[in-house]
Amino acid sequence: MKKILVAIILILFSTQIIACKNNKPEKPAEKDNKTIKPTPTSLTPEYGGTIISASIGDASVLLPPLASDSASFDIIGLVYDTVLKYDKDLNLIGELAESWEVKNDGKEIVFHFYKNIKWHDGKPFTADDVIFTYNVIVDPKTPTAYSGQYKDIEKITKIDDYTVSVKYKISFAPALSSWAGFQVIPKHLLQGKDITKSPLRFKPIGTGPYKFVKWKTGDRILLKANKEYFAGSPYINNYLYRVIPDQATIFLELKAGGIDESGLTPLQFVRQTNTKSFKEKFNKFNYIGFNYTYLGYNLKKELFKDKRVRQAISYAINKEEIISSVLYKQGIVATGPYKPGTWYYNPNVKKYEYNINKAKQLLKDSGWIEKKKDGILYKNNKPFEFTLMTNQGNKQRNLAAEIIQQRLKEVGIKMNIRIIEWSSFINEFINKRKFDAIILGWGLDTDPDQYDIWSSTKTKPEEFNFISYNNKEVDKILDEARHTFNKEKRKLLYYKFQEILAEEQPYTFLYVPYSLVAVNKKIKGITPAPAGISYNFTKWYIPKKLQRAEIIK
Repeated sequence: MKKILVAIILILFSTQIIACKNNKPEKPAEKDNKTIKPTPTSLTPEYGGTIISASIGDASVLLPPLASDSASFDIIGLVYDTVLKYDKDLNLIGELAESWEVKNDGKEIVFHFYKNIKWHDGKPFTADDVIFTYNVIVDPKTPTAYSGQYKDIEKITKIDDYTVSVKYKISFAPALSSWAGFQVIPKHLLQGKDITKSPLRFKPIGTGPYKFVKWKTGDRILLKANKEYFAGSPYINNYLYRVIPDQATIFLELKAGGIDESGLTPLQFVRQTNTKSFKEKFNKFNYIGFNYTYLGYNLKKELFKDKRVRQAISYAINKEEIISSVLYKQGIVATGPYKPGTWYYNPNVKKYEYNINKAKQLLKDSGWIEKKKDGILYKNNKPFEFTLMTNQGNKQRNLAAEIIQQRLKEVGIKMNIRIIEWSSFINEFINKRKFDAIILGWGLDTDPDQYDIWSSTKTKPEEFNFISYNNKEVDKILDEARHTFNKEKRKLLYYKFQEILAEEQPYTFLYVPYSLVAVNKKIKGITPAPAGISYNFTKWYIPKKLQRAEIIK
C-alpha cells in the first residue's frame, strides 16, 4: 500500500505512471484488465541507452522509512530492494530473500537471503541490515507511517549472516505481503544516527538495480544501472526522472521526444493520441489499477463531524458526471476503498447516487437552513463554507473539484478551491492536518489490510489516517481481520468494514480511474500483465541503433 500512493499519497498522482512507476480502455464494458499489446519483437536485448520519465511532482525524501509519496517511491523502488516482491501475476516471490519458510501456524517466518548482494558503496549486505531496518521502523522516534505493519512481531533474530527468523505474537494474515513493502536500508551508514538528518535522505545508497547519481531539486533525478546487481544488471544504463509540474507540458515533451514514457490523461488517451504519427511512435497501455480517488474530510473540523452532512455531500455529487466529462469514461464509480472485482470487494454497500433532494433533506435534518437570500445554508449564524484543497498538476482532480463546487452550490454549500504545489501540499497541509477537505487518491496493495489508513492509532503527523477517522468497531475489525487466516471469515470482516465506511462516509469515494500509459516504441521488452507493465523494468531495453547519443547530465 505504501508504495502505490495516487496522490500519493499518492497516487497520489493518478495521471503518472504508478505501479512503481505504477495510474480503461475507451470501451468501459471491457473489465478484464486487457491492455493494448505492443508489436512482438525478436530482437536480442542490448545494454546501454537512457530512458527518460516525467512526473508532475518531485520526490520529497529518498530514505524508505521516511517517504510516503509516489514520486519518492518511483526512485526508491529502483535504488532499494525489498525482502519480497510481486511478480507479473501478483504472486509473492523473493527479491533479497532467496527463499522463506512459514512455520508454527503462521507465527514464524524464516527468510534465507542471497549471499552475493552488495550495497552500492561496495559493502556486503547481511541479515544485520534487515534487523536494523526493522528496528528503525518500529522505533517510536522514527517518523514513519509503516510501523503498524510490524507491530505484531514479537522477536526478530539473526540465525546467521544470511538467515533471519521473524516470530509473531499472534498469527498475522498480511505478514508475507508486509515484507514486499520492506525496503532494507544500510546499517553501516545509519547505525547510531538520526535518520531524519542523514545525507541518505537526498543521496540514497541501496542494493537495487540502479545507483543514485544526483538530484537537482524541482528539476530532475538521475540514476545509473548497477552493473554489479546480484540479479543481473538492467539493460538500460541511465534512468532520468524529470519534474514537469504540468501534465499538458509532459505530453508535449513526450511527443517531441524529450521523454520516453508518460502517464496519459483521459483526454490525451481518448482523443489526442489517435493520430497516425503518435501511433507510429508510441505504444499505449491501459488497465484497471489498484487505486481510487476520493474527497476526504478533516473530521476534527466541526463542520464535518455529523455523518449526515458527509452523506449529504455524497448525494449532492454526481460521480457519473465526473467520470463522463472529466475522465472521458476512463474509470468507474468508487463505492469504497477497494478495487472492484477483488475477492474482498463488497458490491452491496450503500450507494450514493446523485440525489439533490436527499442531500437537502439530510442537511436540513442536521440543522442547516437557508436564512438569507444568498443561497447559502446557515447554522448558528455561520455559513456552510469550506475550502477544498488538491494538488497542482493533476487536471482531473482540479476539474472534478470544479464540478463538485457547482453541485454543492445547488444544495446551499459554498466550497472554495485551492490548488497547491505537491510538496507543499503534503508537507505543509496534509502532514500538519491544515485542511478542511481534500481530493487525493490511494494506491492499494493486493492484500486488503487497511490498518495504516483507517486505524484510530495511525493519526500522528506523517501517518496515513490524516482525516482523523476514529471508529472503535472499525479498529476491532481491522485488527481481527489481519489475524484471521480463513479467507471466507476474513472476507466477511472486510465486507462489514466497507459497510461501515459506506454508512459513515469519512470519504466520499469518487472514482477508480483506468491506468493510461504511453511508451516510446524504441523501448522493447515490455510485457503487459496483471501487475501492469513496470514489474520487469530492468528487462526493458533499447536497441543500439535507437539509443540516445547525448550524455545525460
